[in-house]
Amino acid sequence: MNRRHLLTAAASTGALLGLNPRALGANERLVVGVMGMGGRGTTLAETFQQQAGVEVAYVCDVDLKRAREASAAVARVPGAAAPKAVQDFRRLLDDRTVDVLVIATCNHWHAPAAILGAAAGKQVYVEKPCSHNPREGELMVQGARKHDRRMQMGNQRRSWPRVMEAIELVRSGAIGRVYLAQAWYTNSRPAIGRGKPAPLPDGLDYDLWQGPAPRKPFRDNYLHYNWHWFWHWGNGELGNNGVHTVDVCRWGLGVDYPLQVSSTGGRYRYQDDQETPDTNSVSFTFEGGKTITWEGLSCNRYPGGQKADVVFHAENGSLAIQGAGYTLHDPAGKELKRAGGSGGDTTHVANFIAAVRSPGSKLNSEIEEGHKSTLLCHLGNIAYRTGRSLKCDPKNGRILNDREAIGLWNRDYERGWEPKV
Repeated sequence: MNRRHLLTAAASTGALLGLNPRALGANERLVVGVMGMGGRGTTLAETFQQQAGVEVAYVCDVDLKRAREASAAVARVPGAAAPKAVQDFRRLLDDRTVDVLVIATCNHWHAPAAILGAAAGKQVYVEKPCSHNPREGELMVQGARKHDRRMQMGNQRRSWPRVMEAIELVRSGAIGRVYLAQAWYTNSRPAIGRGKPAPLPDGLDYDLWQGPAPRKPFRDNYLHYNWHWFWHWGNGELGNNGVHTVDVCRWGLGVDYPLQVSSTGGRYRYQDDQETPDTNSVSFTFEGGKTITWEGLSCNRYPGGQKADVVFHAENGSLAIQGAGYTLHDPAGKELKRAGGSGGDTTHVANFIAAVRSPGSKLNSEIEEGHKSTLLCHLGNIAYRTGRSLKCDPKNGRILNDREAIGLWNRDYERGWEPKV
């Protein structure tokens, strides 16, 4: 059987297993498998291993060298054993002792793996953006509901204490009626050059790396990071890092789906293979007179350093979030309060683990919330790719009266690899 048939078989098996997942006692050890062992995946594997009552039993990557390096990193956590290093994540799905699937792969694998994980009875922690396209996000929510699985997106700010405090201030009226949230992301990324056909690196299963995506011949500037800048696999800077702060904006404003989305920009700094913009301004308009704006600069830093990640503007002042802390200002810009804080993955992972152990407890970024914020990023990218403003249904975010834009709601899949619920 080829890989796509094996995936179909795995989905069928997982659906059966999902009917009777392993019962987990309140004090029983939680067994975790992590797939996608780049920087994020290895960090998450170490973070999960550091939690009380958790064992990372598998680390998985299509590049076996990276899986083995991640196994060694997890083994350095005090009291930990080296997890099994595997290449195919279906090993994790087939093992009924695995309770949790953690997904830190490339974006085009996030939703298909999460849906299969839920069908196989696994609780799912999936990195941002939770999906590669809007339809996948809808399917993830359906999958989590159908199989009654806890599914959390890795937008960690939702669990940072001072950020939670800041959002409570915004939503409780501390600065009055809020109508605008601004967000930024800046970096100084280099050019990715012009890719050339090249032999596959030793130990890389490129066919499995492509997975649900229609096949493209290997080129030397795709892996392991530059796939972010190709629409076939990635979602550009807006989906890569913008989703974090766009999510905070949506959270603070208390909005769900937009009325209108516009985007301008381009690939200005370098002439290379990158398809996504390095200079991008996106605006989202919501019912009730509320707007989110996001500005992304992949190849330029602000002079003197960026002052804030998010700023909420209201009739009685403003609140700025920078890192894991915030400052409160009066209408003239005078600082009234400053609160520092700490970030990282630990609190968000701990929230997920607590919710898995106690099904009645709240996930800080349950997948439906994660989907809504990720959808804004998808809509911003679709507006950019079509070159025009989008009108959306505020009930569900669906694009209205634009056939070309609606065509980007979903994607083509390699035959037999389509995600299904």
